[in-house]
Amino acid sequence: MSDLEIADVYKSFGPLMVLRGLSVSVAPGSFASILGPSGSGKTTLLRIVAGFERADRGTIRIGDQIADDGEHYLSPDRRRIGYVPQEGSLFPHLSIEQNVSFGMPRHDRHGQKVADLLEMVGLGGMQRRYPHELSGGQQQRVALARALAVEPALVLLDEPFSSLDDSLRATVRRDVRRVLRELGATVVLVTHDQDEALSLSDKVAIMSEGVIGQYDTPADIYQRPATPEIAKRLGDSNFVIGTLERGGVSTGFGLLDLDLQLPGVGVGSFDASVVVLVRPEQMSFSTATDHAATTATVIDTEFYGHDAIVKLRPDWDQSTTLIARTTDAANAPRPGTKVALAVHGKVSAWVDAKDTVSPPTI
Repeated sequence: MSDLEIADVYKSFGPLMVLRGLSVSVAPGSFASILGPSGSGKTTLLRIVAGFERADRGTIRIGDQIADDGEHYLSPDRRRIGYVPQEGSLFPHLSIEQNVSFGMPRHDRHGQKVADLLEMVGLGGMQRRYPHELSGGQQQRVALARALAVEPALVLLDEPFSSLDDSLRATVRRDVRRVLRELGATVVLVTHDQDEALSLSDKVAIMSEGVIGQYDTPADIYQRPATPEIAKRLGDSNFVIGTLERGGVSTGFGLLDLDLQLPGVGVGSFDASVVVLVRPEQMSFSTATDHAATTATVIDTEFYGHDAIVKLRPDWDQSTTLIARTTDAANAPRPGTKVALAVHGKVSAWVDAKDTVSPPTI
């Protein structure tokens, strides 16, 4: 296994600037995800790391080898990279065994190694089948086995689960994560699925318009997003205006416990106006409103079985819509119900961010 270092990489296609001085590093044996919307440049970045595209400027280093720095260039076949594309891209006229062994030395193609790889990805005994005889999830497992057959220094995953249905996607990605962990592989995944990035990764890079906005552990990037824009990309968000105080931040919810490790707070002074992030799962509500400091009216409830999303209009600001999540979905309040609101845990806040956020919409 090797580490990956991407330093100050630029890439344009004609007048379109796709990567803008992007830098990120991946530790040996770790799983990193690049999370961003379509058009953010994440697939271009992966193709540059693989050697399918050349960077205009910057450095790509894999382990102790410079793969591309403008002067030195390693062709894709010399980078020892296992690449799993979005659709698997299996050869339809070759058996599963032949697909997996395609890039292997000739003396290994009919040995035990292919059988061991298929067993590892949960396809033991299927060597003689052809791609059309497999499900979508099984085809992606074959693509992973083929990527691992070359004993790669680095594994690149280009949205490999996006074509699968929800239940199958969850199962396949868990199995892929297990296999890669067992091998101690260094992995980079590009995805636009936040659940995928947060659940699989040791670190997540938030990418937009060719740059990395934040690179951190899944927990820190969710709980301490660097900007309101990043917070919005990582799930449902409630933004309210507050005022910094010595004991925390004062809002319509009352005085909330502020996470003082956030860089956006450090530049503020007491009495400064801030934008405060409250995640839906931080909010709780009760129909016992007699002595409640903060109340709201339920305007809609969305039932999902395992949980429910409750949309609320707080009495302290009729122009705001709040989103709360409850695991007691069967007893979620009906529209029109008056409830008491409370917020649990530390909240994030940013100074001078008032114009960058908008309230949730119904």
